[in-house]
Amino acid sequence: MTDKTSAPRIPLTVLGAGAMGTALVRAWLAAGHPVTVWNRTPARAEALAADGATVAASAADAVAASRLVIVCLLDDATVGEALDGADLTGRDLVNLTTGTPAQGRARAAWAEARGARFLDAGIMAVPPMIGDAGSGGFVFYSGSPGPFEEHRDTLAVPAGTRYVGEDPGFAALHDVALLSAMSGMFAGITHAFALIGPEDIAPKDFAPLLVSWLGAMTGSAHLAAEQLESGDYGKNVVSNLAMQVAGNATLLRTAEEQGVSAELLTPYTELMERWLAEGHGQEDPTGMVELLDLRRGEGA
Repeated sequence: MTDKTSAPRIPLTVLGAGAMGTALVRAWLAAGHPVTVWNRTPARAEALAADGATVAASAADAVAASRLVIVCLLDDATVGEALDGADLTGRDLVNLTTGTPAQGRARAAWAEARGARFLDAGIMAVPPMIGDAGSGGFVFYSGSPGPFEEHRDTLAVPAGTRYVGEDPGFAALHDVALLSAMSGMFAGITHAFALIGPEDIAPKDFAPLLVSWLGAMTGSAHLAAEQLESGDYGKNVVSNLAMQVAGNATLLRTAEEQGVSAELLTPYTELMERWLAEGHGQEDPTGMVELLDLRRGEGA
């Protein structure tokens, strides 16, 4: 096994000293990397000087200081504004700014036209998880494989790394797909707590049951993946669509009885009813993915 403690600590630049940027800078500094930092609000960057960072007067100066440039700003437009006028020739630009797949692809072409190698990224962590090897946080990377391989050890300092392909949009796509699933889960959790709200049920007593149940259900993603890859939504069905649609009536009636809005449930239950109407009652609900494809039926 490679002894990373003896590996050279290459210098790098970080543009952005918000909560996430600050956590990243401190993780690299703690690992012995010389870090140059810039932030549009200078005071935030200057606060990192006490930790050993070099504060650049401008984004262009910060870019000039290091071959490896990490960008962690508010949004894609801010990235363009910060790098406007900076000489990117020969730089390895790693964009940790949250964006869409299309923005990642466009920014890759933009950077490469200016002489830089480019990686887009999606951070699956919050600032307190950065620099904590046991936190489970990681970062998706996509784009040019060269800079990823060259800087893999450095990029792994603040959080684990997962390279997901040469398409620069894939990091953002993986990021947003997981966050979308999380949003759906949070919607369910919110609805569940709303249902018990009027009753003499302590949320803190209900929470362990909720966590256990949701954990047991997440394994269904593996079956869904198999069905999607095979195109066979009737494969290994545990609870078919018709049965689930019938059960939805109980969910909606209970919400009404408890005086709780069903608005977090109805988009999904209505989608199930549409798929049932198309004759898929004996299948798993996985096939509803097709209803979400806005290109469905084009060219028919």
